Amino acid sequence: MANSLHDQLLKAGLVDEKKVNKAKKAKQRKEKAQRHAKQKPEDEAARLARLAKVRDAERDRQLNREKQEAANRKAITAQIRQLVEMNRLSLEEGEVAYHFSDAGKVQRLFVAEKPHRQLSSGRLAIVKLDNRYEIVPGGVAEKISLRDAACVIVLNKTEGSDDTDDPYADFKVPDDLMW
Repeated sequence: MANSLHDQLLKAGLVDEKKVNKAKKAKQRKEKAQRHAKQKPEDEAARLARLAKVRDAERDRQLNREKQEAANRKAITAQIRQLVEMNRLSLEEGEVAYHFSDAGKVQRLFVAEKPHRQLSSGRLAIVKLDNRYEIVPGGVAEKISLRDAACVIVLNKTEGSDDTDDPYADFKVPDDLMW
């Protein structure tokens, strides 16, 4: 049994000497090519390490994206807070209740007569900041709405014609100009 497979096949007469030598030379060439190859075959551990590195890089990118989004949300919240604090109107207790809906519940805010009209006409708006309601001008509410629409609770649309500031409101339109 000390004989190699080649020797056993030769003795059995299944192969001749030329085929045995040809097989030995082919095996030697293959081994030499593997030894002198510039790129060695990648083993399983290296492949797994490369895959782990790719997964870690993707996870790091995802974490960086989440951190960036959190920083953006924080910056937007700070901008909204600054807009509200700089432009809010004082909420002195008024005699007229202004009713509005927030999160499916009807809320009310007591204001004076003039702010009540301005809230109804859209010149003033109600925004929610830190679970408190603040009254701000309509333009500021639009800027806040661009940053976070959920903060603006009430912003009525203004009509194209405003009768209270119309300088020609006192003048009557002649009958022949009416259609």
